[in-house]
Amino acid sequence: IPPEHVRAWRSRARLRKTLVDERTQWLQRVQATLFHHGIGGVPAELHGAAGREFLEALELPADARERIEIALAMVDSLDGQLRPLESELRALARRQTGCRALMAQFGMGELTSLVTLTELGDVQRLSASRKAVRMAGIDIGVHRSDRRSRVGKLNRQGSPHLRWALYEAALSATRPTSPDHEDYLALKARGLSHTRASLTIARKLARRSFHILRELGPAALEPITTT
Repeated sequence: IPPEHVRAWRSRARLRKTLVDERTQWLQRVQATLFHHGIGGVPAELHGAAGREFLEALELPADARERIEIALAMVDSLDGQLRPLESELRALARRQTGCRALMAQFGMGELTSLVTLTELGDVQRLSASRKAVRMAGIDIGVHRSDRRSRVGKLNRQGSPHLRWALYEAALSATRPTSPDHEDYLALKARGLSHTRASLTIARKLARRSFHILRELGPAALEPITTT
């Protein structure tokens, strides 16, 4: 069981992810309403200024307009809850020892480092880095019967929040400046899709994170000092 302050960090990080997912669902409802009425050319950021202007200019039935207005009101409400929460979580990550060490990896930001730290917890209890991969549920299952075996799919038996953080960080491997960019291109050249190549990079990040936190020892989970 992680210390109380780590459990509190993890709870708040999970809350932030839940609010973001709910905001996405409301925006998807707006997209579905527009699709139902045959409207194309929808901006990518519907909750931004350009998206609001686009929605205001549309001629829609009263019931569709009502659904969109309620959805946007819910998005605004969720944004109001997210701003202070994200600000505090980012400030925490910038000051916490383990998060700062994890952010030394290319693509690992303030929020993803905090999620990775709190979901992995004390890595001293893990005997190998492959168990950190298994905790995220991004290891590949193998089906065996007698002398036959075949590679299966992602196990998805670990923390979905850790899986999200590692995958988000791994997406940065597509950038030319990433140290993993050559590995990403090599995986693509072998015929792997963008998703599968990114998941392979995510496994590398899980192993690296394990070793970084293991080297730090107890200092990785130290609470920050407040003044």
